[in-house]
Amino acid sequence: QVQLVESGGGLVQAGGSLRLSCAASGRTDSTAMGWFRQPPGKEREFVAAISRNGGSTAYADSVKGRFTVSRDNAKNMVYLQMNSLKPEDTAVYLCTARAALYSATSYNAYEYAYWGQGTQVTVSS
Repeated sequence: QVQLVESGGGLVQAGGSLRLSCAASGRTDSTAMGWFRQPPGKEREFVAAISRNGGSTAYADSVKGRFTVSRDNAKNMVYLQMNSLKPEDTAVYLCTARAALYSATSYNAYEYAYWGQGTQVTVSS
């Protein structure tokens, strides 16, 4: 069983930066992990994902060039560095992990087995 706990959210002005962290308990070094977000009143959407060994990453078009996903398997941590934040980035950000041995990234929420509770990111204009 894998448990995920996000941290690092908060209130920031447009153009600012935040770094989200996701602490995983249980084995996640064999699985791809990702970040999704859920804006107020909208459906959950893909943000970024990283393969098991960090060699492959994927991003939503809306965050390419501004967000960077990374992981430290020795610490069981995944990070999302968010720069040049915009008001439309306001959302609850959720960390997620695929089931064991699924090492490739995915854009689809249904392919992820474990989810954190989320951390709120609010970007003011």
